[in-house]
Amino acid sequence: MKTVLFSASFALVLAILGTPLFIRVLVKRGYGQFIRDDGPTSHHTKRGTPTMGGAVIIGATLIGYALAHLITLSRPTASGLLVLFLMVGLGLIGFLDDYTKISKQRSLGLRSWEKLLGQTIVGVVFAYLAVQFSDHLGRTPASFHISWVRDVPWLNLAYWGTGVGTVLFILWANLMVAATSNGVNLTDGLDGLATGASILVFTAYVLIGLWQFSQDCVSNNVTGCYTVRDPHDLAVVAAALLGACVGFLWWNASPAKIFMGDTGSLALGGAIAGLAIMTRTELLMVVLAGLFVIITLSVIIQVASFKTTGKRVFRMAPLQHHFELLGWNEVTIVIRFWIIAGIFVALGLGLFYAEWVVGAV
Repeated sequence: MKTVLFSASFALVLAILGTPLFIRVLVKRGYGQFIRDDGPTSHHTKRGTPTMGGAVIIGATLIGYALAHLITLSRPTASGLLVLFLMVGLGLIGFLDDYTKISKQRSLGLRSWEKLLGQTIVGVVFAYLAVQFSDHLGRTPASFHISWVRDVPWLNLAYWGTGVGTVLFILWANLMVAATSNGVNLTDGLDGLATGASILVFTAYVLIGLWQFSQDCVSNNVTGCYTVRDPHDLAVVAAALLGACVGFLWWNASPAKIFMGDTGSLALGGAIAGLAIMTRTELLMVVLAGLFVIITLSVIIQVASFKTTGKRVFRMAPLQHHFELLGWNEVTIVIRFWIIAGIFVALGLGLFYAEWVVGAV
């Protein structure tokens, strides 16, 4: 538990103190955000606001995690390091996207295929490594089973052999990584919206990791125990992400002094997918990250409707911009969407605990 607290505390302090320093560097270099011309007119005042702030979140998370292990003399685990690898890898893709926008003075960065290729490469490496590194009990960081609150026995991707299972798992993991990273990216359109929603999801994964650790089958071999390999260290990673996001939100809240950019949104989305895969809560993530799912669906619905009927369902997608064009104040939208995100997280945690109660009876 000390490692979890240290991780969150260090990351928070580093983010809240490091962000204004990073803002000065970005302002000095003129690294400001470019705004879409077809977006809400109220966003034009944000042109030039420093972006790529996700680098602070990534840095604070890595340092907070490392310092927590150093102080408690505990070893990092394969599970924790792989989630961090996924976060950093996708953050690098986002950084290249942000830097392209800045250097070419436009609101569009990498081409879609370039971004997707980068995400795929990082996702494939992550997924392959996630089913390696067996511990002394034969447990790997990830499982070939598709999971809900734990592995579903009859959803085994390795049913036709380990080779086929590895390929199927890589495809499944990449689908999750692409969905979550792009979901957070689409949500990052208003000051503090994606950061605040991410905080709630990472809080859930701190609680899930700690609960799985307390009910681990190795030390507590009873009905309803969990076979997750490194639940405590996954809680440490989630705590570092939580602390980093809270510290960054201090400067990212309206009126934002800095944006996380694709550097942050892709990294945070990847971290959420990594935590879901490692904690065996892959399908539960759809509930925990419900706000991101709704916003992503709004874009899919808008595009599908326009291409098939020529009509738009929303005034603008993603969904938050629809409410802006209806006249809602930005802060009102952000707070109400945070409430929705909190409801989804509460529902997800309720389902997680209810499954344990039923299984333990």
